[in-house]
Amino acid sequence: MKDSGLGALLRSWRDRLQPADAGLPVYGFRRAPGLKREELAQLAGVSVDYLVRLEQGRARRPSAQVAAALARALQLSDAERSHLFEISGLLPPGPGEVPAHIPPGVQRLVARLGEVPVAVFTAAWDLLSFSPLWAALLGEPTPSDKGRPNLLRSHFAGRTLGSSGIRIICPEGSLEIFEASLVSDLRRARGRYPHDQRVQELIADLTASSERFRALWDTGTVSEHQSEMKVVQNAVVGDVELDCDIFTVAGTDLHIVAYTAAAGSEAAGKLDFLRVSAVSAVSAALQLDG
Repeated sequence: MKDSGLGALLRSWRDRLQPADAGLPVYGFRRAPGLKREELAQLAGVSVDYLVRLEQGRARRPSAQVAAALARALQLSDAERSHLFEISGLLPPGPGEVPAHIPPGVQRLVARLGEVPVAVFTAAWDLLSFSPLWAALLGEPTPSDKGRPNLLRSHFAGRTLGSSGIRIICPEGSLEIFEASLVSDLRRARGRYPHDQRVQELIADLTASSERFRALWDTGTVSEHQSEMKVVQNAVVGDVELDCDIFTVAGTDLHIVAYTAAAGSEAAGKLDFLRVSAVSAVSAALQLDG
């Protein structure tokens, strides 16, 4: 079989991406530029062995899910992502689907916000990316039987996106506003991407399973997200009082969610403790060899 060039492209894209731009710690001398295979595998959520086979041409047909994960991890442009799909024998995502690709500039911005827990979601609130500190604070998100973790599915089922046992407490009266804003976001996503099957399935599932969602959806309530204080009940550091802000990326409809604390506050100290733990966990997982 003729080599498609996928392996060479993956290696070149990996070589040009610096660890700092991906939010990864750097220790000691590095023998080669760019990311190590272990680092890219960690970022994309694939095994190192599978990545080696892709780069060596022994595997040439990644799934659409793996191709999308590699494109995000490598911080590819839209044109590069489309080319990755094409040489993998896949149809690139069309304009009628909710964007799930994070532009390189947004990737770098999020990576450099290492001082705060931060995550990126699609317009329909599928979780795409999150920082190590986000996982340390809110628990490591895990995919559901529907694929990517989704904030609406979790919230209206009475769960958090991360580990069990972690709770997020909203100020009195703000929970209703938050829920209405989530439903409004989904309504806008359906209007903008009417042919996206994941959005249609999400609406159908939530309508069937959640009376609260069904009531908000049927009333046509429209609400905007507001900056607000939330208390995260974390098993390691206890209650952490944080400001939660949501930003929308123009042209992509992506949502960036960030939790912050005032410098010198008790909450900031707790985040510092979790940050050290998160960095140590990432370093151990990557087995950095200096």
